[in-house]
Amino acid sequence: MRALDRLKSALSMQPQKKSVQLPDGSEFEFYMAPLTLAQRKKAQKLAGSDDATDFALQLLVMVARDQDGQALFAQGELAELRNAIPAKIVDDLMLAMLDAGAKAEEEEDEIDSKSADAAVRKGR
Repeated sequence: MRALDRLKSALSMQPQKKSVQLPDGSEFEFYMAPLTLAQRKKAQKLAGSDDATDFALQLLVMVARDQDGQALFAQGELAELRNAIPAKIVDDLMLAMLDAGAKAEEEEDEIDSKSADAAVRKGR
């Protein structure tokens, strides 16, 4: 098996549910598939600067979906998102988007660690 095929077969590109706590106590939920390098590069190019907020907003517009897979935002809403949404919310959304792979890796590491601990105890 080619290395690329092995990598692709080990991944799930299915959309995952993400959520961000809003100031009123409710949660903003959205779905997104794991980010690819191409998506990240496109968002950086569309942002037109090195500004993390512009990048996050471009990425949000590109990848945020509802439960049915429909886009939550349109490119034409970028200015309103930039002017009407507090920076903290945009930062939280960016962290939720970029944290997609990290949480999955942490959970896998935790499961592997527990399995290894159980195997060691069982072997005693």
